[in-house]
Amino acid sequence: MKRNKLLQGIAVAGMATLIGCVSTVRAQDRDSELALLRGAAEDGDGAAQFTLANHYYRGLGVHQDYEKALALYGKAADQGLAAAENRLGMMYEKGLGVPQSYGRAMTLYRKAAAQGNALAQFNLGMLYETGKGGRQDYSQAFELFRKAADQGEPDAEEEVGYFYQRGFLGSRDFEKARESYKRAAEHGCSNAQNQLGYMAQLGLGKEQDYVQALDWYYKAAAQGNPNAQENIGYLYQHGLGVDTDYAQAETWYYKAAGQGNSNAENQLGYMNQYGLGIPPDSAQALAWYRTAADQGNKTATENLKALSERLQGVDPELWQAANAAAQQAAEAQAARRARIANLQRQIVDLEMDAQLEDSLAEPGTAAASVPSMGVQKLRKEADKYRAEASRLRAELAGLDVLAASSTPAQ
Repeated sequence: MKRNKLLQGIAVAGMATLIGCVSTVRAQDRDSELALLRGAAEDGDGAAQFTLANHYYRGLGVHQDYEKALALYGKAADQGLAAAENRLGMMYEKGLGVPQSYGRAMTLYRKAAAQGNALAQFNLGMLYETGKGGRQDYSQAFELFRKAADQGEPDAEEEVGYFYQRGFLGSRDFEKARESYKRAAEHGCSNAQNQLGYMAQLGLGKEQDYVQALDWYYKAAAQGNPNAQENIGYLYQHGLGVDTDYAQAETWYYKAAGQGNSNAENQLGYMNQYGLGIPPDSAQALAWYRTAADQGNKTATENLKALSERLQGVDPELWQAANAAAQQAAEAQAARRARIANLQRQIVDLEMDAQLEDSLAEPGTAAASVPSMGVQKLRKEADKYRAEASRLRAELAGLDVLAASSTPAQ
């Protein structure tokens, strides 16, 4: 017995040593790769400057440092690297490491867009659509979205469809909207998948079809689209195209609420107030109504006011207890929502960086022909970004689970 324990101890110690050695080797490999990147960047390799900047921008293998990222993106942009110009534009648009400047962002996006960079064309189009660049211009926005869509940029294809659906440049055209949405959906755009579901649900341009709507919503929801998640919850709550199922409705509303969908938050409040599939819970109802109302949801604001007044009129002590529990529950959901938003932002950015690294490795690009930053290294960087995105996606899934949502936080 003692001998077996001794052998087990030796095995555990050996395994720990092995794991430690593997970790050390990986760290050394990472440091070696970063050293090569730094060397290539110092030699003026634009692709290496861009890739090293991505490491500082994300904090991958180094401490996150927007100032260093800006400097490196700037050097790559000075060499005319469109991907770097686009990333600088994003940093100015969001105010990352620099004072926010839509004007400066537009200038940089224009430079990259003029080289045919689809992401820059899309980003510039969004500034024209929203008017954040100084003036709203649907014609300019549509032209930029169309150019990016012609290159297969999914979000741009979705925007083209949205312009046709809403009739921003003339009469509505549901057929053209559906065509653009389908192209975007085939390229994995969850917003387009959700819009196709919405059009099927309402019967826009075609006969109403709840089954088809649910199919599109599921595809979008599988990618974490909060509007699709809310729409699935709505169909289950009201038995449209499916049997009424409050448990399914609550599950999908909870997923959407985690991403700040105020309609889903209001519906969770309603289900808790009236006990739809769950025991009535005034504290949870107040919490969800308050969370939605804080985002400006008018229906939730009215529901919060009505329920608060009723509880105060019936039993002031009950009201105080429910209000205190609601505050705790609302704070817990706010923390969950913030964490989800942060993870999603990182995942989207990492996948975008992987796409950019792959584009730099395409035959005929300047980066692909530079020995110091060849195709293999660029592909390896892209794989690193995708691996990190996958890890974060697994963490995100754990926050999506309906856990005691109908029980006030203690």
